[in-house]
Amino acid sequence: MKNVAIVGATGAVGQELLGLLAERNFPLKSLRLLASSRSAGKKIKFKGEDITVQELRHDSFEGIDLVLSSAGGSLSKEYMPSAVKAGAVVVDNTSYFRMNPDVPLVVPEVNPQDIKKHKGIIANPNCSTIIMLLPLYPLYKAFGVERIHACTYQAASGAGATAMEELRLESLALANGKTFQRSVIPHQYAFNLFPHNSPYNDGSPEKASSFAPTGYCEEEWKMVAETHKIFGDSNLRVNATCVRVPILRAHSEALNIRLSKKASVAEIYDVLRNAPGVEVMEEPSKNRWPMPIDATGKDPILVGRVRIDQSQENAFDIWVVGDQIRKGAALNAIQIAELI
Repeated sequence: MKNVAIVGATGAVGQELLGLLAERNFPLKSLRLLASSRSAGKKIKFKGEDITVQELRHDSFEGIDLVLSSAGGSLSKEYMPSAVKAGAVVVDNTSYFRMNPDVPLVVPEVNPQDIKKHKGIIANPNCSTIIMLLPLYPLYKAFGVERIHACTYQAASGAGATAMEELRLESLALANGKTFQRSVIPHQYAFNLFPHNSPYNDGSPEKASSFAPTGYCEEEWKMVAETHKIFGDSNLRVNATCVRVPILRAHSEALNIRLSKKASVAEIYDVLRNAPGVEVMEEPSKNRWPMPIDATGKDPILVGRVRIDQSQENAFDIWVVGDQIRKGAALNAIQIAELI
């Protein structure tokens, strides 16, 4: 039985973590909910009982065995070393520790063995990376993968609960011919899409947008660098174009992969049908493929529409959809905690 703390308990991922702890009967001895001073004092119901949210402080981790953190990179940077010093193991869902060479970056279906290398902190990968790697890794093991190109269609959930609510309210306003004042998303979001403005992915509108000299935004480069680290293969060629679309929850990705070994569409489907955490969903005769509404609230990453890329040898297209808040964030963290 573990004493567990959730940092960022009032956010979208924090709320999902709570639901999953209950749903999966995680062995809880006690549960401490931590958030900013603005949220301190709020009561959140868990298994029929009200738990009061406490203000996140450096001394918040006394007696805690496990910390599930999802409150933004700057807060993780400041407070998670205090959690480790207090004797807790941290599963951190922010981007701050992911590329630290001393911090394992883990997808349990891919590299669970890396958990043993932790020095107090284990990083949860970016949501788009997790959703891509679940179907990709078994193909990588079966046939080898030389190159990946991913085009993402990312929901408002990636920018947090406030962005989801802003999209909902803006959609209602514009549908009724009214104006709407945005505070989280930088552009009109309802009935529109735009190339990913990465800083908003962490729900930090005050953070100025920045792009690498190569033209990559932060979200795109995360998919490249994190894939290399998780696979332990820096030679794998990865490219991404990330787009924010007006969907409340669940990301979609169009993957184009070039394999090292010859494979058929049927062989790829066979691997995917047996891949942990992956579900093939499609009805080609009805033009029915995985959609965000299919993945919302579900654990598996949904795949379909595997087809041969006619423009190059031994290349294939795969359509992938996954719940960004669930497997893309909270569920992956809970699975890491269960392995610990």
